[in-house]
Order: sequence, then structure tokens, then C-alpha cells
Amino acid sequence: MKKTVIRFGLYGAVTIWVLFLISLFLLDNLSFATQEIIGYVSMVLSLGFVYFGIKHFRDNENAGKLSLKKALTIGVLISLITALAFGVLDTIYSQILNPDFMADYYDTIVEGLRNTLPPDEFEKRLAELNAEKEMFSNPIVSFAFMAMTVFVIGFIISLISALILQRK
Repeated sequence: MKKTVIRFGLYGAVTIWVLFLISLFLLDNLSFATQEIIGYVSMVLSLGFVYFGIKHFRDNENAGKLSLKKALTIGVLISLITALAFGVLDTIYSQILNPDFMADYYDTIVEGLRNTLPPDEFEKRLAELNAEKEMFSNPIVSFAFMAMTVFVIGFIISLISALILQRK
């Protein structure tokens, strides 16, 4: 099980890094909203290795049998490796490669809110955004949030994959 988890977890990690680098160099002129959608698609694609890792374990290492618990464990561990890799990548990007990213992102959000919300609601939301901006400027918080985002998506994919692939 350990070899399968590491192997498919690293496949997911490498995939998320490659997709991130492709979007960084080829799609950097897109809007933040479009980049966010591409980011979530990249997460789901890289977490696709959860399904293949569980299937590989069932078919090649466990004689075609697999309990729901074992399948879910494998999927969660593969997701964890991918999530940690993305957390590291996001921290490197936002702290070293593009330290202005957070300020640019929040400026774009503030401008959009200014154009859509009434002044009293805008001021309330601006205060909330400023608190979030302060919190996310901490690299540990940023790492944890991004890794947790990928992990939650990975857990959902793990659960669905485990339900599909379990066999007595």
C-alpha cells in the first residue's frame, strides 16, 4: 500500500506543479476569475490519480479485493501528498515568485465590490477583506488554507472512488 500511495501521490503532486507552471507561463494574462477556474480544474485533474491509485492497489496488489475503509485510506493519503505539494507551491509563488499577488488580487476584488455594492455594504465587506488579507499574508496560514482546499477536494474524490472501486 505504501508504494502505491507514494507513487500515485507523487504523480498527483507533479501533475499539479506542471499544470501550475503551464498556467503561470502561458495563461498569466487571464483574469483572476478565469485563473481561479483553471486552478480548480488543475486540482481535480491532479487528484484524478486518487482513483487510479486505488484501482491499481485493488487490481495489482490486493488480488482484486478492496474494502471501503482501505480504499478511502489510500485515497486520502494520495490526496494528502498532492495537497502538501500544492501548499508548498502556492507558498513559493505568493511569497517568492510573485509577492505582489495578494495585493493585486485583493485590489481586483475591492474594485469589483466597489462597482457592485452600495456604499454601506461595500465598507462592511472591505473591512472583512482587509482582515482576510492580513491573515493570508502569513505564509503558514496561506499554506494551510491552500493545502486544505486541495485536501477537501481530494477527500471527496477519495470517497467517490472508494465507493466505486470497493470489492469484497
